[in-house]
Amino acid sequence: MVSNHFGASVVQSHGVEDTLEILRNQSVDLVTVNRKLDRDYSDGLDVAVAIKSDPELGSVPVMLVTNYDEHQETAIAAGCVRGFGKLAIKDPETRQLMEPFLASETE
Repeated sequence: MVSNHFGASVVQSHGVEDTLEILRNQSVDLVTVNRKLDRDYSDGLDVAVAIKSDPELGSVPVMLVTNYDEHQETAIAAGCVRGFGKLAIKDPETRQLMEPFLASETE
């Protein structure tokens, strides 16, 4: 699993408001957002756009988790960095996408 490789802690949120609250109260190196949220199947892109459009949080890197290029392109247009598909979570290419944000100096 990617988080094990980087020694990252994973904090789960369930929508726009609780995600923004977490980001305002914790230091976060990277946000990954499912295209469809698990809790209510709402649009995860709304979460990504809310983060990127917030003046305090807009600098936090955000990746959309989706297999669809058109959704990746929409996320990138909103200020996100290129994400990955759920099935690619263990792929070396996904690790390379995350490495600039999660690699520690002690690795």
